[in-house]
Amino acid sequence: MGVPAFFRWLSRKYPSIIVHCLEEKAKEYNGIKIPVDTSKPNPNEVEFDNLYLDMNGIIHPCTHPEDKPAPKNEDEMMVAIFEYIDRLFNIVRPRRVLYMAIDGVAPRAKMNQQRSRRFRASKEGVELAEEKQKMREEVIERGGYLPPEGIKERFDSNCITPGTEFMDNLAKCLRYYVADRLTNDPGWRSITVFLSDASVPGEGEHKIMDFIRRQRADLIMLGLATHEPNFTIIREEFKPNKPRPCALCGQIGHEIKDCQGLAREKQGEHDEFADTIPASEQEFIFIRLAVLREYLERELTMASLPFPFDFERSVDDWVFMCFFVGNDFLPHLPSLEIREGAIDRLVGIYKDVVHRTGRVELIMQAVGVAEDNIFKKRKDDDESFKRRMKEKKKRMKSQQGPSFIPGGQYAPRALGGRDGPMVVQNARHSAYEMRMQGNQRNQGAAGASDNMETRGVKRKAEDSDSEPEPEDNVRLWEDGWKQRYYKTKFDVDATDDEFRKKVVKSYVEGLCWVLRYYYQGCASWKWYFPFHYAPFASDFKDIKGMFSDFETGTKPFKPLEQLMSVFPAASGNFLPTTWRALMTDPESSIIDFYPDDFAIDLNGKKYAWQGVALLPFVDERRLRAAIAEVYSDLTPDEVRRNSLGSDVIFVGKSHPLCDFILELYRAESHEGTEIPAEFCHGIQGTLNLDEDPILPDKPVESPIPTLRDIRSSCAIGIKFKDPQFGDGFVFKAVVLSGAKIPNKVLKPGDWEQSNRGPWRPQLGFNPNRQQAHLDQSGFRKLNHHVGRSQGAGHFGQGPPLGGQHRGGQYSSAPPPRNYHQGNYRPPQRDHYPQSQCEFKLS
Repeated sequence: MGVPAFFRWLSRKYPSIIVHCLEEKAKEYNGIKIPVDTSKPNPNEVEFDNLYLDMNGIIHPCTHPEDKPAPKNEDEMMVAIFEYIDRLFNIVRPRRVLYMAIDGVAPRAKMNQQRSRRFRASKEGVELAEEKQKMREEVIERGGYLPPEGIKERFDSNCITPGTEFMDNLAKCLRYYVADRLTNDPGWRSITVFLSDASVPGEGEHKIMDFIRRQRADLIMLGLATHEPNFTIIREEFKPNKPRPCALCGQIGHEIKDCQGLAREKQGEHDEFADTIPASEQEFIFIRLAVLREYLERELTMASLPFPFDFERSVDDWVFMCFFVGNDFLPHLPSLEIREGAIDRLVGIYKDVVHRTGRVELIMQAVGVAEDNIFKKRKDDDESFKRRMKEKKKRMKSQQGPSFIPGGQYAPRALGGRDGPMVVQNARHSAYEMRMQGNQRNQGAAGASDNMETRGVKRKAEDSDSEPEPEDNVRLWEDGWKQRYYKTKFDVDATDDEFRKKVVKSYVEGLCWVLRYYYQGCASWKWYFPFHYAPFASDFKDIKGMFSDFETGTKPFKPLEQLMSVFPAASGNFLPTTWRALMTDPESSIIDFYPDDFAIDLNGKKYAWQGVALLPFVDERRLRAAIAEVYSDLTPDEVRRNSLGSDVIFVGKSHPLCDFILELYRAESHEGTEIPAEFCHGIQGTLNLDEDPILPDKPVESPIPTLRDIRSSCAIGIKFKDPQFGDGFVFKAVVLSGAKIPNKVLKPGDWEQSNRGPWRPQLGFNPNRQQAHLDQSGFRKLNHHVGRSQGAGHFGQGPPLGGQHRGGQYSSAPPPRNYHQGNYRPPQRDHYPQSQCEFKLS
């Protein structure tokens, strides 16, 4: 679900669904790195059959990371993607299937969001460049120092879209990567690898679910069991407030607006660490959907119903209700915000009306009755928050204290505190802040005597404690909000009932489309919600019969057609020359699709990224008519990139399917061949020969100059097509008969918030795993053995060495609250005395 606040709400309400991943690290001996053997048992004490990767969640952080230097070129980006996949494979260690899915051409309903994101990214890039130039001039004018501007071309993340040369190159690199791992990594040799690149239509996560649905349907017909209840999601652990380098000077510790142009301090004795940013390695977490089902079963179970309670159907209803708070295809209803408890409100209403027909309309009407109070409470909460923040600022200003309080590792801490010190990120900038805060305190003391003279003088706006508020013409908290909403957002009167019905009808169609998309696949590649804003819940009246069905037989756009639909003119360099001209030529028949600037309606939010980009919707008929005239200008390579492709399946030489595929190539069979179920764990599908195949005992050329070619591959690849079903076929959303149901995890105390106590992360899937830490006696023993030759250099207390106090990374305090097993990194062995005893954390 494309809702940023959803996971935050979910993990706070149901904390036991989260498990922290244990990751075995590669070891290094005598300068030689020994890779992890992923064929060994999983250190998380669980074994997974299949690993499905939504690759766009890997591509973006590897190509334009936020917390470390960006790769210098495309080759480094590809290597970073390989390393990221290796880490996930090492953590999960699948034993049967690895499925990698890259976003292909999306349904039209998704393209509107893609268009908004790409236009925003282009707009923000231009604004950042202008801000950098302005700040550079100001800093230099004040006598500050800034490194010379490099002639580095900015990476345009819009190239991560089907049809670009970047995505075409990525597909080639991933084919090489799979062949290399199947040849050289023992953990890969028995698995089946599927690669669905950007040429295959559909979003990555939905291609994955479509694959599972179709395999599952065949398993029902074959009477085989599966493990559907054992779904687990792996994702990056979100850590807020990560240090980011200044976009102007590249130093850590401040933002561009606070840059003072201070010379960078030397990193290392010879400045050998100049290009490194101190950043902790990204950690991962598991989200156990089986545990979420336990939570939902308790929350949704209802007694005294006039019909038997069906938990599986109630889960479907819960998923459907979550659509109202927003997704990638529909705007959320104005009265429903996740942070305001919207999902809990919907569940409560659902329980009251579940026994009646027309439940959706009844739920919406119940929300509609409360809309007025919801809007007023939202305003009251917002005003209360602002008052508290203003009072807090006043208290902080009025408190007397030292002119400067250091931060980072020198910040004052309570005696016996358990939290470890934070390392200073930028010593020069910290020293500058110390001087400035001291000056400001002195100026404040000197100016206090002048208060009598300034009393009665109106304070300037820039001296105010409060930030300027964006103008809100709708004012949902005041009477007449519905009239103002429709007039401001849609430019129609609220008395225009026909228009409101039209908006509601489109939203009802959207709900049906999203539900079908999640459970059955794409119902229509052409449908989309044709408005920027959603209706009110109180407008959902007489919705029964508003929706009949979607147009059948629709086809997805081709890749270059999608680029024309979602790209701004600034990203036109990824398109053929004559296609690009349609974006910039004033005489173009579709020039209005590509505005140079556009408004962003904050729509009651605070930040621009939360607002609504008011872009014109693309008219498909006009677009197709315009590009029909330039189709003949495509080169053969562009024609290839503009065509729709198919998935590719790879196996190693030791896999039972390898000889079968090899025989197809030898026979030069050009007809589709069904996979024998017994060769591939019951997986069904059709095989077709690949035009440029990877074959066993043949060389594979590396597309990346820094990586060596594969002299003799142990992999073989062939095109794969999922099992096909008729138009009226329905994929059943049920737990299959014979499925292995996981053991219950939650205990009685987990249900009550008050009984949970201090939350501690679970490491791996064994709840009884002992987390290692050293108590005070352990630290004293380390001080006793290590401190003799090193003073307190590493372990805190002890006599200073040579009269100097050496700050310790460890102290005799109890272990910190945020201690995680595996984070301990001992100093280099050369720093230890030869006679020290060895110890192990387990």
